[in-house]
Amino acid sequence: MEDSRERSLGTRSDEAGSGLGRPGPSLFLQLPSNQTLRFRGNKAEAWGAAVEGAAEPLADDPQEQAPPYAEGEEEEDRKPLRELPLCLEEKRRLRVLQEQAASRLSGWQLWRAGKRRTLRHFKSQAGAVMSYAVMWKSTLRHIEGHFGTGIESYFSFLRFLVLMNFVASLLVVGFVVAPNAAFEALHLNWTSRSSNTSVNASCLRYNPSVYGLVSYFTYIMDLLSGKGFMELTYLFYGKYQNSAVEFVSFSYNVPLAYLLTAFFYLLFCLIWIVRRSVYWLKRSLVSEDASLGSYSNKVFAGWDFGLMQPSAVQLRHKSIRYELRMDLEEEMFRRRLAEQTTKQRATLYLLRGLLNVLVLGLLAGGFFCIYLAAEYSQRLVGSDNSPVKGQTLLELLAAYLPSIVITVANLLIPMIFGVIVHLEKYPLSFEIKITLLRNVFLRLASLVVLLISLWSQITCSRDLQHSDCKDCGYSRLFLCWETSVGQEMYKLLIFDLLIMLLVVVFVEFPRKMLVTYLPSCPLVKLWGQQEFMVPSNVLDLVYGQTLCWTGALFCPLLPVLNTLKYIVVFYLKKLTLYANCQPAERTFRASSSNFFFLLVLLLGLTISCVPALYSMFAMSPSKACGPFRGEPTMWNTVSSAISELPPTAQEFLEFVGSLAFAVPLFLLLSIVMFYLVALAGSYSTMVKGLKAQLQLEGQDKLFLVKQISELSQ
Repeated sequence: MEDSRERSLGTRSDEAGSGLGRPGPSLFLQLPSNQTLRFRGNKAEAWGAAVEGAAEPLADDPQEQAPPYAEGEEEEDRKPLRELPLCLEEKRRLRVLQEQAASRLSGWQLWRAGKRRTLRHFKSQAGAVMSYAVMWKSTLRHIEGHFGTGIESYFSFLRFLVLMNFVASLLVVGFVVAPNAAFEALHLNWTSRSSNTSVNASCLRYNPSVYGLVSYFTYIMDLLSGKGFMELTYLFYGKYQNSAVEFVSFSYNVPLAYLLTAFFYLLFCLIWIVRRSVYWLKRSLVSEDASLGSYSNKVFAGWDFGLMQPSAVQLRHKSIRYELRMDLEEEMFRRRLAEQTTKQRATLYLLRGLLNVLVLGLLAGGFFCIYLAAEYSQRLVGSDNSPVKGQTLLELLAAYLPSIVITVANLLIPMIFGVIVHLEKYPLSFEIKITLLRNVFLRLASLVVLLISLWSQITCSRDLQHSDCKDCGYSRLFLCWETSVGQEMYKLLIFDLLIMLLVVVFVEFPRKMLVTYLPSCPLVKLWGQQEFMVPSNVLDLVYGQTLCWTGALFCPLLPVLNTLKYIVVFYLKKLTLYANCQPAERTFRASSSNFFFLLVLLLGLTISCVPALYSMFAMSPSKACGPFRGEPTMWNTVSSAISELPPTAQEFLEFVGSLAFAVPLFLLLSIVMFYLVALAGSYSTMVKGLKAQLQLEGQDKLFLVKQISELSQ
């Protein structure tokens, strides 16, 4: 009995060993992935062939064990051993194989390999040195360690804007501001590009100089409003001359440099943002794909190992718990939605429709108030018979009236949106997204309304037959209308920074003190501690950057001011983050990928390009100031510069701008676009196949675990 039992156990153990040590072909034929090969066209390699290839013993000859990159030119391109994901024993074996392979190389190959190794070492050392020059690197690591990657993404986005504005500032200062300042300081010969003899004399009465005794408070008001002595600086459009400078055999065309610098500034920002957007889009497609199990990713791969403080660890616990709760609530919401009757769905859709009408009404009311404030402000400031004339504080208040109305609208209307969205009964993730989209539309559309109001007053769109507009082509209230537009963007930029400072000093710090010293107060319990909301803070940055792009053509030094502003904002937000705030428990999922914010930034760039391109190609420049005085349009300067080129260059540029070049280019771009679309479709199909294969791999694991449990019984 015992012998027969031992023989049966030995047989079963042999079967288990054959099934576990080296599985036979019959077991692999039963796997779910192998069962689907006939449906997938036998494109995947069979399990048995793969295992048989892997089970072959290694050759005894060291030359057969040598890796494929050990000989020839590929030896130079392999990674160093310290970068390979292998254990120390494997690295030692590879080192021996490399030495054996190197002994068979010629002297020329050894010299090239040594030079390549030296160059790789130099690049590694240079990269280590350059890493110390990365702006705010240690600060960002410290923020990530204390508050997680979500808040660190905001400061990384802010650093990106600082660097982009800094490089753009170098472009503007190097080609526009510095040459004009140098030419004026050296008293070089200015050659006028055009004359204003045929222009009505009333359109040339632009003189912002202030005569007589000026009080100190007037200088402060001019500094805040951009008027007075500020109009005579290189900050605004009206300071620059419509001239060329002759220096020995060199001629510098100031209007052409001014226009091309503004054009390439916008193009440079577009290229940099698109490049960064593509990078983050690739990462977002990988990180935000929940088709392979979002719950397991949150449980096993959702922890942030960079956290150090216990409070940050607890908040991360709450964040993961909140995300899981949100997923479960969304699943329950979809289940309840599927169980609703037709009457209940109709009632819900009717309620959402009415609330969306209310949202549109709020937006329309806010835009109408901004439009009226812009018109009333320009009427008070520009009129000689204004009731606020001579009253410094009232003049400053009238000048900042559009900025005040826009700020109030951007503060109050989003609060109402937050109440309305709860009544619409959307899923939590969609609730956050639609609130953000409404706030984005409010911020950017308010700027559009302000620009439309300014343009309607400048171009006299309501009364084209008025004498002021018939003589000059634009209203006489705006004799240098480009400077007026630049002043509006300048005031919005300054007011945006002042509002941030006031909110931190008079709202966030007192709130922190109340939470710290009066925690039992009912109002404090209701209000709670300040949370650092990443989406709303990033939208503030996008709004400020859109202001900079819009006013860059009319206020050349605005990128420099925006760079300084964002540096101040960085340290201000860092101070309030450590002193007053805690990370928000309700995290925004797209904030970690940054793609949504870059998409909004691209939208802001598109909106800001419209007034710039319209001013370049359609509107008549001011006849009393600026580098384009006397020209029919700004772009006419480019045409005049092209006419002075040699005939061959003129013919080439005319061909580039003709239909004979544009039509083939359009066809070529269409072909490239269709090719890229087809390539994207093939990649999408491949990704779907790989995802399906991963799911089958998971089923294979479950099948093998089941077999092991059966054999171990």
